[in-house]
Amino acid sequence: MIAAKGIGRVDELVELAESDPALPDAARAAVKVLARQIEVAKSLNGLAGEITAAHAGGEMSRLLVEIPGIGKLIASAIVASVPDPGVFKRGRDFSAWLGLAPRQNASGGKQTLGAIAKQGNRYIRKLLVLGATSLLKAVGKRKGALRDWITVLLAKKPARLVTVALANKLARIVFAMMTTGESFRREMFAKA
Repeated sequence: MIAAKGIGRVDELVELAESDPALPDAARAAVKVLARQIEVAKSLNGLAGEITAAHAGGEMSRLLVEIPGIGKLIASAIVASVPDPGVFKRGRDFSAWLGLAPRQNASGGKQTLGAIAKQGNRYIRKLLVLGATSLLKAVGKRKGALRDWITVLLAKKPARLVTVALANKLARIVFAMMTTGESFRREMFAKA
């Protein structure tokens, strides 16, 4: 089968595959699957454009992108999910809503902190952890209070645990910025 090159010619190739009786069923099915994958990729590219447009139109979303590890997608998702940050009393409550705060256990007047609760918004939690992972890779090229905090934690704890702790910290920074409207203090994580 011969078809012209290019993503715009995929429909012709699919039609040729469906009309050719000599083509095995497995090959015909494979062509259909590949065509569906291309259609999904096209629709995802359209969604990325819509997210970028929504981000550009939102003041809060543009503010949150200043935070290291928070991109357009994360900022847009947070702004869409939390239209009123005033429903939370403090940053820990916001972090707990996302499932990033450690579980608290108390017995006999003694409090212990456990693993994160994972009982909140799974999508935003996952995005924040991914953003925190990217920050860990860049920590060596930065200076400031946030870098020092990360370095101290990395000396004591495994990197994956530090990533989740950093995601918790990012959530609290997001909450603070959403409630105050203040910009991110760049000196906390400036380029070295």
